[in-house]
This record gives sequence, structure tokens and C-alpha cells, in this order.
Amino acid sequence: MRIVFLGGTETVTGSKYLVETETTRILIDCGLFQGYKWLRKRNWQPLPLGIDNVDAVLLTHAHLDHSGYVPVLYKHGYRGPVYAHQGTLDLCQVLWPDSGRIQEEDAKYLGKHRLSKHENPEALYTEDDALKAFKLCRSVEFKKQLQIGDISVEFTAVGHILGAASIVVEANGKRVGFSGDVGRSNDLLMKPPEVLPAVDVLLLESTYGDRRHEDADICEQLAEIINSTMKAGGVVLIPSFAVGRAQLLQHLIVSLMDAGKIPKVPVFLDSPMAIRVSHIYRRHHEYHRLSAEQCERAEQVIEYSKTVDDSKAIGSVKGPHIIIAGSGMATGGRILHHFKHWLADHRTTVLFSGYQAGGTRGAKMQQGVQHIKVHGDWIPVRARIEILDGLSGHADYFELHEWLKASKLPAGTNIQLVHGEPDALECFRDYLSEHSDYDVDIPDHMSILRVE
Repeated sequence: MRIVFLGGTETVTGSKYLVETETTRILIDCGLFQGYKWLRKRNWQPLPLGIDNVDAVLLTHAHLDHSGYVPVLYKHGYRGPVYAHQGTLDLCQVLWPDSGRIQEEDAKYLGKHRLSKHENPEALYTEDDALKAFKLCRSVEFKKQLQIGDISVEFTAVGHILGAASIVVEANGKRVGFSGDVGRSNDLLMKPPEVLPAVDVLLLESTYGDRRHEDADICEQLAEIINSTMKAGGVVLIPSFAVGRAQLLQHLIVSLMDAGKIPKVPVFLDSPMAIRVSHIYRRHHEYHRLSAEQCERAEQVIEYSKTVDDSKAIGSVKGPHIIIAGSGMATGGRILHHFKHWLADHRTTVLFSGYQAGGTRGAKMQQGVQHIKVHGDWIPVRARIEILDGLSGHADYFELHEWLKASKLPAGTNIQLVHGEPDALECFRDYLSEHSDYDVDIPDHMSILRVE
């Protein structure tokens, strides 16, 4: 068996791992590259190593950096199965078409306003491509064996977001694990990650390989930020990931209001995708910590902005209010329109509640830039920028090590650190080398690992 690292190496995006035996080829994750332009260009390059001819694609979870390249694969002729947990598939059915639609709209906008060096800008894939690609999807239950050629596969729940899994493949007497994105044991929304079986090789995510999450009262922090902004007569803008983060934020804000810890001001969820995802989380509530009643309570209090007119109407709201809108790294979506309206107001607070990949608007704003570019215009950043780190759905380096120990991986297990920025990878390798007996390495892009 051999593994080819097609993405997710020395970066937190574009996860793709090709697994090959003498008779079978499968692709673990099929993600888009995001963030820096030099990374995004990889999405447009010819398909590597004929991955349109693999026997199957297996997805650890629905986030686009792990699943969003499937429509491109379909566009180039792939017609094999795409396996994932049902929760993941329900989310992909929302995320993929939305991604295609945004790409179409962005291409149209750039062409109309001549903001691209290309005369006729094109979308990487369209909404129609995404809808057609979804027809390839097949549901897999946790802890059920799946056989693809001579490769045996098992999905294990790993927290993080709805449907997220680690995947273990076995062939020729060797077992390789793919962690996917690992959740936290004390996550406010998701249940803790389940332990892995012993493996010969583990590809382990390292998003927070150089950081520990703060041991702080998230509700208290959120209340302080909201209260100080409301007192100043301002608006809280929350760029939010549609999956997981938007649902947790709704629950926390409504809970604080019900407890009288923040004022009952208008709250808007301005993201059709996050609205649909909220309904999915309610339907699959057995896989996370919130009850169906808690999900329904958020829907009763928060105003859902489903249409473009609904979104535009928010701009005329007077007085303090809260807007949750996509996207989480401010790379697109409706949050950009609210930035244009409110970012120059010093009373505004922009609250980031998740990881910001290098090169994104979110990362630049956290770094303190004075202006950001939105739809071709440079917008002054006079708003207060706040960060709520404790809501991350990723385990930090200490929590990842605790998960490895609970999984009882034997000494000498080969661990390949993936899905992390260079500094995080190096720090995590040093930490594991000092505190464990694992054989730890960092693979290069397009490198090959033979498991014999």
C-alpha cells in the first residue's frame, strides 16, 4: 500500500490523500485549496495522478477544504461512488451547490466590472455541477465495515462537526488511519471524538499544533463583547462558518438572552446556507449535545434572513443589533455587504469565532490592517476586532496527544502530520517527539509514503 499526499500538506486546506494497492485506488478527502492565491491556483491545475479514475472517494467530513473538490472531479469525468456519513452528506448537499453558486456569482461580478485579468472569468464549478456530483454520494454508518476492492474501510465518529469521522483503511495486513479534523473532548456542541484502533500509520491533523485553547468562560467573554458594543450603540458582526459554528453561536446568544445576561436586541442569521444547516443539526440532534428543543428555541428567537431582500433590509435596522453571516474567514458571502455598511463605524465590533487561514480577509483583519478590499473597493477598518478562540472545533496539540494516548497507539507508530501551517507542524512534531514514542514526520506536497 502507498499513500500520495496530494493536498493538506504544510497548509490547512486542500486535503487529498491517494491510497493505492496493486488492484485498488481510493481517495481519502477531496478538498478545495483556500486562502493564499498561490494555493487557490492549485484548484485550477490538471487533476493529479488521474484521480478521476479512482475506485472510490471517502470523505472525513463536509467542510469544503475536505470535500469541496468533488464537483471538480465530477466535472472532469469521475462517476464512481463518494462515501461519507449521512450527516456529512446532508451538509454537502447544502455546501457544494452554495459554493458553486458563489463561484458563478463572483465570476459574473468580476467580468461585469472588469476586475479580472481574464476577459471572461469562469467558475471552478457551477451550482449544476455540484448538484450532479451529489448523485454519486453513498451513506456509510459509523463502526460499519466497508469493502472497496482489497481495501477494508471503517468510519469512526470524531466530533468536530456533524458527521465528521476518522477513517481507517486496511490492506495487505497493514492499517492506516486518517484523522480528519479532530474535535475536542469538552466541545460545547459536539460529542467527544471516539478513540482509534491501533494503526501502523496515522495521518494526523495539526491545525492547532502550536497552540493551546484558553481555559476561559466562553459565555462570559461573549456576553462582555456584546454588552460593551450594545452599550456604545453599535453592531456586532460575526463572520461565521455555516456548519457548526453558526449553530453554536445561535444557541449561546439565545441562552444568554434567556438568562438576562445580554439585552434582547434583534439578532439576524443572514446566511441561507447556515439556516439550512441549522435545520439539519436539529434533525440529527442525536449526534451532538443540543436537544431538538434547544435547536428549536434558537429558531424562535433569531430572525432568519433567507432572501436577498431580507438581507438588504437589515441595513435599515436602527439601534444595536447582532448579525451572524457567512463566511467564517470573510472570504465571501453576505458578511462582506455588512462590512461595507458598518466596518468604518468605530462603534462596530467584528467578532471572529474560528481559525483564520493565512491570506484570508479574516486573518488580515486580525493582524490589524487599516483597510480591506471588498468587491473592488478599499474599506477602512475602524471597527473593534475581537476574537473568541474558545469556540474552535479543533483539538489543540495537548488534546490531540491525549486522544492519541486514549487510542492506545503503540510506541513506534508512524505519525504523518498534515493539515497544519508550517509553524504549527514543526511545533507539534517537537512536542510529540519530546512527549511520546511515536515516529513523527511531516510529509511534503506530492510526496509518497510506502506502507509495507
